[in-house]
Formats: sequence, C-alpha cells, structure tokens
Amino acid sequence: MRAYVCGQVAANIEEFIELALGTPPELWLGVEGESSEDRTARLAAARDILADDPELVDRVSAVAARAIEERTPELFTVRQLPARPARCGARKAVA
Repeated sequence: MRAYVCGQVAANIEEFIELALGTPPELWLGVEGESSEDRTARLAAARDILADDPELVDRVSAVAARAIEERTPELFTVRQLPARPARCGARKAVA
C-alpha cells in the first residue's frame, strides 16, 4: 500500500510526516548532538517559517492530536478525579 501526500508518494513514516507538515520534523525537534550554532540557526529558520505561515501551528497540532487519538486513544480519555476528603479542624491564622 502506498501513502500519498499532496500527490507525492511517501516511502516511509518520516517522509509522510515531512510531506504532511511541509517541513522536516528535525526543524522543530532538533537533532541529537547539535551545536549551539546549529540550534540557533534551526530556531531562526523555524521562526521565519511560522512568521510566513502562522496557521502552521494549528495544522500541526491537529495532525498530532489526530495521530495520538488514532494510536493511543486512552490519552484523550477524561476521567473524574475522586473527591478530596474534607479536612478535620479549621485552619487558624497566626498573627
């Protein structure tokens, strides 16, 4: 089965993510062992991309939420926490 994103074939999950986002994930996540100069340049490029396309954050968040919901839906399960027991005795302020 082939995965297509915007008419292009994604050979693996990394290519699928890059095509879906329009940028390589490493731009946002960084790479292991990157120098401080590389990090500074990467973050500057990321800021420029976000300045040019401010809606990218919303699209990426939606893709991430959809992926989490499909892969691990229990992370979106909301449960009510048990009520905390009432404290015995009143607190007294010290002057």
